[in-house]
Amino acid sequence: MIYFDHNATTRLDERILDAMLPYLQGQYGNPSSLYRFARIARSAIDTAREQLAALIDAHPRQIIFTSGGTEANTLALANAGEAPAFISAIEHPSIFENAHARRHKTTVIPCQQSGLIHPDTINQLDIKSGDFVSIMLANNETGAIQNVAGIAEHLADRKLTIHSDAVQALGKIPLSFKKLGIQLLSLSSHKIYGPKGCGALVFADGIQLTPLMRGGNQEQGLRAGTENVAAIVGFGKAAELANSEFEQRNTRIRALKNRLEQQLTCIPELIIFAKDAPRLPNTLQFGLAGIKGEMLLMQLDRRDIAVSSGSACAASSTATSPVLAAMGIEPALAGSAIRVSLGKDNDEQQIDHFVSVLKTLLAIH
Repeated sequence: MIYFDHNATTRLDERILDAMLPYLQGQYGNPSSLYRFARIARSAIDTAREQLAALIDAHPRQIIFTSGGTEANTLALANAGEAPAFISAIEHPSIFENAHARRHKTTVIPCQQSGLIHPDTINQLDIKSGDFVSIMLANNETGAIQNVAGIAEHLADRKLTIHSDAVQALGKIPLSFKKLGIQLLSLSSHKIYGPKGCGALVFADGIQLTPLMRGGNQEQGLRAGTENVAAIVGFGKAAELANSEFEQRNTRIRALKNRLEQQLTCIPELIIFAKDAPRLPNTLQFGLAGIKGEMLLMQLDRRDIAVSSGSACAASSTATSPVLAAMGIEPALAGSAIRVSLGKDNDEQQIDHFVSVLKTLLAIH
């Protein structure tokens, strides 16, 4: 099978599995206990926190491990309290649904057809001191990268809480929590070849977070429950590898995406979404009017090629992608969307085969 859906999830790297195995078998101590057997588990968590902190340019004490990006986003929004929330139109459902469930004022920040938020749009909003702002760093569907640091700098004098969902950005673009100038950042393990069921929320010094779950002092009292030691170890190892192999991976993946994009532009009337925006090195989403994206996806699946039509969290929905709708893409074209998200194990032969099969399928229509 050719796997082109790395924004949905990635294969667990064997080196990461090797790092996890001791904590699934022999080293099974509860890290909250005091004896040496338990302190080994606690030390492993501390190491993982340091590994992740090194990747994102943060201090280990600023990292809270969660069950994934969705929980991290939910915990971030819990910090909004009763303050008005401003969220970008291209957010993940875990931001949209939790924001609207708060029963407090939520304003959606519109984006341009490029998928980017224009600075003038921010200026036109009534954002006041104490408000909560959430802007995704890199979109999971189009790959468009927002200038979060620039927006944060523009709003710095308003004393806001600014959050960014960086789940898709992690390991794919340089990421410095310090330089972003924001207060909260969401991350996930399984997008960087780590295990599913593990994520993190990064918080700036001085931020007072409200726990979602109570009943223990784990994670600085902000996330009760015995830690999933093996998954956290895996996340740490994944971060370490993403850090040490960053240039190698991304140079190669970007070359593959450029090869794919060059070939796709030869297909008449094919539209690449967010083409004029800075995009992730691994992500390309396209559409072709008159084609049903879901049908094309299934035809590719029958030929052992796995792609996506958009967010994996909305894969069972037949509605138009909210991201593409926010970009002003007409429903017929948005309904044809196919997302290709590449990974470190893909190669040129797979790219060429995919394009060849795609052209054959399009000729059938």
